Amino acid sequence: MSKEYAKHIDIVMNDNKTSLNGLAHNEVLLRREQYGENILKERKQRTILDMILAQFKDVLTLVLIGAAIISIVVSGHLTDGIFIMIIVILNMVLSIIQEERASNALLVLKEMTGPSAKVIRNGETILIKALEVVPGDLVIIETGDYVPCDLRLVESINLEIQESALTGESLSVSKKSDLVLDTNTPLGDRVNMAYMSTIVTYGRGVGIAIATGMETAIGKIADLLNKVEPEPSPLEKRLNKLGKNLAFVALAVCAIIFAIGLIQGQEVIDIFMTSVSLAVAAIPEGLVAVVTVVLAVGMRRMVSKNAIMKELSAVETLGSTTVICTDKTGTLTLNKMVVRKVFDNSKELSVDGNGYELTGSISEHNHNVTTIGLISKHCNDSKIVDGECIGDPTEGSLIALASRIGIQDSYERVSELPFDSERKLMSTLHNVDGETVMYSKGAPDELLKKCSYYLEGGTMHEIDDSFVNRINNANNSFAKEAMRVLGFAFKSTKTLVEKDLVFVGLVGIIDPPRIETISAIEMCKEAGIRVVMITGDHKLTATAIGQNIGLLSKDDIALSGSELDDMSDEEFSDAVFKSNVFARVSPEHKVKIVKALKDNGEIAAMTGDGVNDAPALKQADIGIAMGITGTDVSKESSDMVLTDDNFNSIVDAVEEGRVIYSNIKKFIGFLLSCNIGEILIIFIAMLIGWGTPLLPVQILWINLITDSFPAFALGLEEKEDGIMRQQPRNPADPIIDKDMKITIIVQSIFLAFAVLISFRIGLSLENGTDLYIAETFAFVTLIIGELLRGYSARGNEMSLFKMRVFSNKFLNYAVLIGLLLLVSVVYISPLNSIFKTFPLYWKDLIIAMSLGLVPLVGGELAKTLKKN
Repeated sequence: MSKEYAKHIDIVMNDNKTSLNGLAHNEVLLRREQYGENILKERKQRTILDMILAQFKDVLTLVLIGAAIISIVVSGHLTDGIFIMIIVILNMVLSIIQEERASNALLVLKEMTGPSAKVIRNGETILIKALEVVPGDLVIIETGDYVPCDLRLVESINLEIQESALTGESLSVSKKSDLVLDTNTPLGDRVNMAYMSTIVTYGRGVGIAIATGMETAIGKIADLLNKVEPEPSPLEKRLNKLGKNLAFVALAVCAIIFAIGLIQGQEVIDIFMTSVSLAVAAIPEGLVAVVTVVLAVGMRRMVSKNAIMKELSAVETLGSTTVICTDKTGTLTLNKMVVRKVFDNSKELSVDGNGYELTGSISEHNHNVTTIGLISKHCNDSKIVDGECIGDPTEGSLIALASRIGIQDSYERVSELPFDSERKLMSTLHNVDGETVMYSKGAPDELLKKCSYYLEGGTMHEIDDSFVNRINNANNSFAKEAMRVLGFAFKSTKTLVEKDLVFVGLVGIIDPPRIETISAIEMCKEAGIRVVMITGDHKLTATAIGQNIGLLSKDDIALSGSELDDMSDEEFSDAVFKSNVFARVSPEHKVKIVKALKDNGEIAAMTGDGVNDAPALKQADIGIAMGITGTDVSKESSDMVLTDDNFNSIVDAVEEGRVIYSNIKKFIGFLLSCNIGEILIIFIAMLIGWGTPLLPVQILWINLITDSFPAFALGLEEKEDGIMRQQPRNPADPIIDKDMKITIIVQSIFLAFAVLISFRIGLSLENGTDLYIAETFAFVTLIIGELLRGYSARGNEMSLFKMRVFSNKFLNYAVLIGLLLLVSVVYISPLNSIFKTFPLYWKDLIIAMSLGLVPLVGGELAKTLKKN
């Protein structure tokens, strides 16, 4: 890499064949072709070959292959051995397809949450995906952005960057674009550079992209990061443990069955094949893969509801959420700000106009109003284009206010102090008609601390207690009307220091609550989820909004950040559980609130959009970043991104999380009841001397039909009525809880009972030494029973007869495919020869199929037992 930090800006621009107007479109296409995408290479993804080889690491698969070889070589059962191999291959194919689908779904979701970049091309500022940046691009970086590539800075305004990801240095580095450094300057001291994956913590800047992707400084060490293996999610760990426990039990039972067969004098090879086939069928070895696919599909479904989940494990946690801590602006409200009132230090004035339209008027013009208009226009980083705000909505409302006041002047900005959540202020320095003037805006109480004078009637006066009371009364009056209030001040100065300012007035900005917010909060209450509003607004504003949307009753109180600071740890913990509205809070308060909730066993979700919200998002069980107003840092620190910044989307996502977990329990219960039922069938039949009702190849075929399509279909089940009227699930609860155990036991017994009765009926019809008729009876009843059992499994609590029975089209398809395959192996030659099935007469078929209804009845009975 050439040492751009040791070169003058003009030389760097010349070397990269770019200018302050950025690259032309055709040049961008050429460079993208030459340099590729601006991404770091990740750990190598598993190929199809890797997935195939991984299948042969599974002990049960190897045992099954060995059993097939033994069947062919030792017993001479060529057809059985070949067909067992075919079933092994089909199982492998299904497993690979499931893994591939899950992987592809996650890649798509990752692209959706990828960082963006602001670049200048053809003289215009545009927003693109960070991966589309090419060397030579002119990149704009601002507070809260991730630096998208390595940059040689050409402009820096109070720019500070946190470079710990690259250098390990925890403190932010102040950047200076106009310096030319020595060629031996170490990485951490290159103050005229910005590096990929570092964080802009303050100010803004512009830089030339000098390296992208793996050619960046961070790209040089990317290979070290890629060697870290990802940890399985808590759900995957629990499922793996469940699978191992089931495997141990199943193998033990199969060993007992093998021993019983030997005692009864059965052929060793026959009983061995039966035991192995039963072990393979009984152990849901593909459980984790199916769960992964269902989670990935559910995450894709959340995208349509404006919620992007970044990790599979977060879906499980989301469904357990007990508290949602949410910001106000844009989340509970419309984030369509409009100034309705102005206080000019002596009286209230009304403002007319709609949204971000530049037309409208104010009820009176005077020197204070004009100054407020100048500050509104110039102490501002947003703009209005075609009636839409580009940037912060609050600042958009101020641009509209300036237009309604009639401000036409535009003054050059010399310097600035960007807004941050600790100061709660923003200040800019401008050349105004040969004089340098500082404009400031922000929280009235914080701004007043920086002011020594106030303007009234065109004259400056020293601030006294009477004036402070006057401003506080006006502030409270606006706040009680649910307005966000901003104060305005200025002074003539050559230095950007926020002190001895001249206070000129207040504006009241209304941001109406979203229509759907009230119903969403009511839904949360029914679901046992507490909603807590945490905002930087004035306490009275927060109280008014809280009462309007149903978070506060008239007797409830909101708490301010200063009140929290005065509390002991015990009082703070108690306050967090008594109040649903916190106002004038800092990022540190957010972290402390979340920690107090978690220490009390709550599962807390927290929203955020700024760089200073990152610690709270990390601290929360579920960090939720705003997709529209959120910074790159907040999105990177979160588990979920809202593409519409709407509180209702959080509730929808919680509901979807509950649905996904409920569906996982449905198909786990379905699989285990079927598998345990199959073990009971063989075990009981051999114990009472009936022989084996099912042949090994039949067991494997049944496993293939019922463990794949119906289980996956249950994972795509729509929500049950009342799922948001249930209390949140305790994440410490096991997947197989008491109710689920009842379901599995009852359904397994009914399945075994139905198949054994069917087998016995078949035995009564046998007139030879072969058991083809009886085995076919059992085979038909078991497949029908398991397929129909899927319909009962659709509802964990609700009776099938209270549901739309055939509303799950995926289950309908799975059952139809299963029935067609069943008919094929019973009635079509040579399949019936391979499976050793007997083409039953219609009346016998009806009997066998009718007994398949018994497990369905068992499933409904289990629901009744659980309720009692």
